[in-house]
Amino acid sequence: MTHQGTSDRAQEVTALFSQGRLTAIPRKAARREQLLVHLAETLFERDREYSEREVNEALLTVHEDCSALRRYLVVAGLLARPKDGSSYRRAR
Repeated sequence: MTHQGTSDRAQEVTALFSQGRLTAIPRKAARREQLLVHLAETLFERDREYSEREVNEALLTVHEDCSALRRYLVVAGLLARPKDGSSYRRAR
């Protein structure tokens, strides 16, 4: 991976935001994956557990549909949820 490729991806993610808010959740899977990686890395710390409420509050800072973003993060394997469903943790 080149540094230029990383820079291009960062610009693509930045283009999804206006005044710090996500304008829309991308429909294209590859673009959505870029966004989800960005959200996981910027909103959630490694080695910390989050309640569902904390996850929702963090996601609400960027978009009103926090449940869709939370679901996408879990499906993408970026947020892990234990079998008891009591908390979330950044997976990678």
